Amino acid sequence: MSSLSVSDLTKLQTAKYTNLGSLAILVLDYCITFSEEVQWTWSKPWDVIRIIFVISRYLPFAGVGMTAYDALRVSDQCASTLEGNIIHIIGIVAAEALLVIRTWAFWKKSKKLLIGLSVYSVLTIIAAIAADLSPTSLIPGEEPPLGTCYFESTRNAAVVYIFLAMFECVILMLTIYKRFHDYRDFESGIIVTLYHDGMVYMLCILTITVANVIIGAAFASAYSNMFDTLQLVIHSVLASRILFRLRSSNERVHQPTMSGVSLEAMDYLQPSPRSMNGMGTEV
Repeated sequence: MSSLSVSDLTKLQTAKYTNLGSLAILVLDYCITFSEEVQWTWSKPWDVIRIIFVISRYLPFAGVGMTAYDALRVSDQCASTLEGNIIHIIGIVAAEALLVIRTWAFWKKSKKLLIGLSVYSVLTIIAAIAADLSPTSLIPGEEPPLGTCYFESTRNAAVVYIFLAMFECVILMLTIYKRFHDYRDFESGIIVTLYHDGMVYMLCILTITVANVIIGAAFASAYSNMFDTLQLVIHSVLASRILFRLRSSNERVHQPTMSGVSLEAMDYLQPSPRSMNGMGTEV
């Protein structure tokens, strides 16, 4: 890296240390929430939700570890980033899948919504991969030097995060719409969990995605990978917490002293009085 200026070297080091800090966040959160994982997932059958959870929970350790190794690498040889990129993509897709399942549950298991979000998810993945592999720069600006192995990405990475941010905005708007359309007068514990906690977590995920868009599009290329690992970590951490909170609330509605039915059946998510009086739209 001798061809880089002191300023560029400082920027690269900042990006590398931020990625290492993200690894610390992932490990710390895992230690904090391990007991919840044991309580709310280990005794559950191996269904689709549990498989997706395991992928989003544990695959990031491999992806983050590979990124940390790349950040600390001192060899002049270029490290292969293909495997790391694939792991990052799969980890984020798995975490987004948990958010889709949560939204589907909030929409009373609407088949139309599930099909629509599934199709949109596939189109988003295809568009993101196409943008990342595009040989031409989709956003004008400084690019990493050709033929080098610096810890940097092209401007096209910002386009990838734009597609991801658009998808997360759709999930957010669907949740807000359903909350005020059908559940405006509902204040049950499960509704609070599905909406309020979910909204906080989703806004945090969207915030880091938008930050990656801004950094990738407007900042120096040396900063391009600064929040790369944090993106994966935040998706994994918050998607897992959403699942833990849902199952915790589901356990409470099963207690004999409380009225309600199971999360799996979703019968507690009845339309609001407005919908029942013909003023709402059934899904």
